[in-house]
Formats: sequence, C-alpha cells, structure tokens
Amino acid sequence: MGRGKKYSGYKAYDYLESGIDYKEFKFREATPKDWAYLVPLSKTEEERVEEIIEKNIIIDLHEHPVRYTAEQKDSLALNKEGRDFLAYEALSRTGLDCVFDNMMDGSANTTSKHGWKWTDTIHDLGQRLCDIAHQEYVIHCKTVKDIHYAFETGKLAWVAVLESSTCVENEIDRIDVLYGLGVRQMGLVYSESNQLGTGLDEMRDGGLTDFGYDCVIRMNKLGMLVDVSHVSDQTASDTIESSKKPVVISHAGSKTVHPIKRMVPDDVLKALAEIGGVIGIEAAPGYTATKDNPIPSIDTYMAHMEYCIELMGINHVGCGPDTLYGDHVGLYKL
Repeated sequence: MGRGKKYSGYKAYDYLESGIDYKEFKFREATPKDWAYLVPLSKTEEERVEEIIEKNIIIDLHEHPVRYTAEQKDSLALNKEGRDFLAYEALSRTGLDCVFDNMMDGSANTTSKHGWKWTDTIHDLGQRLCDIAHQEYVIHCKTVKDIHYAFETGKLAWVAVLESSTCVENEIDRIDVLYGLGVRQMGLVYSESNQLGTGLDEMRDGGLTDFGYDCVIRMNKLGMLVDVSHVSDQTASDTIESSKKPVVISHAGSKTVHPIKRMVPDDVLKALAEIGGVIGIEAAPGYTATKDNPIPSIDTYMAHMEYCIELMGINHVGCGPDTLYGDHVGLYKL
C-alpha cells in the first residue's frame, strides 16, 4: 500500500481526557522534518524509493515508535505513569507496513526505577493494547497473515515485543502468558545478565544458562521469536545452536566494521544465517559507525549493511533502526 495509509488522525488515548483521566505532559512537537532522517535524492532516486515502498512490504525489525516529552527531564515521570504514547501520525508517514515495537524495556518502571518488573510489563502492555483497540489504523499483529493484511488494506501491523526476558525471572510459564497477551518476540537479555544468560556488558561470558535453554525451546514451541541483540557473544552462539527455529538479531551491526561490544562477530553472523535467521542493521546514535569514521551516518550505516549482505546473504539482512520520536542521546544521560 506504500504511503497511502488509512490514518484517520487519531492520537494516543484520544478516548480519554488529558489532565483528567491521566497526568498531562507536554510532548515534543513533531514537524515533517522530524518524521525521518532525510537523505537528499535525485528525482529518479525519489521515484525509485516510492516504487519500492509501494510494491513491497516494508518491515522495521526494532523500534521505539512513541512520543517523548518536550523536556528530557520529564521522561522519567512519564515512564512512571506506565502509559506510552504511540506516534500514530508520524508512523503513518513512514511507508512502514509492519513495526516491531520494543515498548517493554528498561523504561517500564511504574513501580521500580530499575525497570523490567513483571507487574510493570503487564501494565504497560495492557495500556497499549487498550489504546490500539480504540482506533483502526494500527492492528495488533499476531501472525504473518496480519502483515500481509496490513499491506493490502493500508494499515500498520504492530508487533508487541519485550526487549529483555528479565521480567520472566525463574517462571517459565510467564512466557506462555506473554504469548497469550499477544507478545510475539522477546530479547533474552538486555546487556546485564539475567537468569537466562549473559549480557554483553559483563566482564565474564558464561553463555546461555540451562534455564535459558529451556526458555528458548519454550519460545520455539509457542511461536515467539527469539532476539539476541543485547546478549554476549557466547550467549548468542549458544542460543543459535540450541534453537529449533530461526533466531533474530533485531538491531546491531558488524563487529568487523566497528569493533565494539555492541556489534556482532562474523562467526555469530554466519551461524545466524545458517539457521535462517536475520539481523536488522541498527541506526541508533553511536553504534553503527566504522573504524575510519566514528560519527554514524547513512554511509557508515550502509557499510554495515553491505558487509553483512556479503557475509550472510541478502535474505538474512534487514533494518532495525532502534530510533524514536525524541532525543535518543538524551535518554542515555538520564
């Protein structure tokens, strides 16, 4: 359907009264220039882009497509309310047909500043599902058929994702509960180790735990996609070896192109491709730079894209920008 999306003008929680039903916050006002990082194109290139968008299903493997407060310092107060504001209008202008929304992450901190708590996760998920139920442009995506339906009807398929399994703790049946509530992808670890495995920030790499193995197999049985974006190299290798289904690295890049912890080594990328997995190339500030250019740009982004395509094959490389409608760098400073 391309850019002909059937967006009606709905804004998050329009069915409620701001300041009465929920605490009012001043959001950063978006302009058309904020809706995309624009790269100058020739007329011929523009036409080619529009043709690609119109004729193909466009999927974003990793995003945080919510609105952020005008003042960065108010972000923590907003998070504590447990109510994220999906950026419906901005999304309607992207040409996306499907977005994987990693809404339940370390910012889900209604009851704890440390995030990742079970009750906070369920609360945030319920609020978002309630909001989505009050409009018709975004549909809750649970199957591949939903993505095709969104493409054919001018809608956006929204996939509910947890960026880490930390809230599962030692309760494997919680994965079933999450699936029942419509979650279709989950990261095993977010940088700091949990009961499933080692995170990439740790000094020692213990890999996937026995419980983590059981969780991977349970996710396989349920049909929940396993994401190893923020895990250690050994945890990624163990997961790829253990999984009976394809695994995803939803947002990262090549460690050969940019040798930092956050990027992925060649052996893991090759193993990922061998089991039918996919990597989404990340565009978040500071990561997909290169050895020769420490400032990320469209050129450094494409360096990661082209390297991974050459190494893994084009069918195993996609886009996982990991961007948002606000000051991404500012969030790191909170």
